[in-house]
Amino acid sequence: MKPIRTSDPYRSPALYQRSPRRSLSAFLSCSLLLLLSLCSLSILALYATIPVKTTVLFLGIDYAPRKSFAGRSDTIVLLHFNTLRPYVGFLSIPRDLWVTIPGYGENRINTAHFFAESQQKGSGPFATIRTIEANFGIRPDYYLRIRFDGVKEIVNAMGGVTIRLEKPMAGYPPGTHHLTGEKALGFARRRQGADDFFRMEQGQVLIKSILFDLIKPSNWYKIPLVVTTASKVIDTNLPFWQYPRLALLVLRVGVENIDSRLIDRSMTLPYTTDQGASVLLPRWELIRPLIAEIFNSIE
Repeated sequence: MKPIRTSDPYRSPALYQRSPRRSLSAFLSCSLLLLLSLCSLSILALYATIPVKTTVLFLGIDYAPRKSFAGRSDTIVLLHFNTLRPYVGFLSIPRDLWVTIPGYGENRINTAHFFAESQQKGSGPFATIRTIEANFGIRPDYYLRIRFDGVKEIVNAMGGVTIRLEKPMAGYPPGTHHLTGEKALGFARRRQGADDFFRMEQGQVLIKSILFDLIKPSNWYKIPLVVTTASKVIDTNLPFWQYPRLALLVLRVGVENIDSRLIDRSMTLPYTTDQGASVLLPRWELIRPLIAEIFNSIE
């Protein structure tokens, strides 16, 4: 009688032959995955740090007819990104600054957008870019414009925004305040008991607060809704591929380290035109060194 052979999988020659192949295959897969990850990180790092200067013109358009941008640019901010330093800077320009508007003569800087947009849809930002280049000697690479009612929609999509004040501002005492979209817009535009110089500062506080809230990991789940909302209320020619670069630079610099500047009252002179309009004459001898410091330095 022949002995009964029991099946012992651990002694199967076939398994002894396949096991090394499986191990080698798993090793090669892990190595390939690690290599791809390292390559992706290297490309991302190169993409984010390659020496590039980018200036974006941000325009907040006053109330205009629905689905139209035919209004004055009552908020004018130049956003400058420099990956070499690294550096992120904001420069707010007073809306009543009296400048030369190419093709229209002398007027408030905020009328450049309105004059052009009223004649040809979509031309307002480019007229403002030409005006800034003619007067400040710098040409923004891209523009981004939003109607004021769009600010409410973006902040509401975020679930509100938290502002942190070190001093009284726009009717709020020092401290932390969580604002809805309506209140956030009111905060940025409030002029009661103040003037446009305070208003520019309030606008910068709101922009930085929005950025600070969005980069918190606990708020990342809100980003898809914010992006969807922003795409409906913002008009821009900033290429999609630039967004990750600029966002990574903001993370690298830190929102708290963004250099917030404005053309303040010391750099202007109050003036009344022949038509009785109150405007601000630029003191270029004070403005131009500020421009050079923000936009030309690579130290």
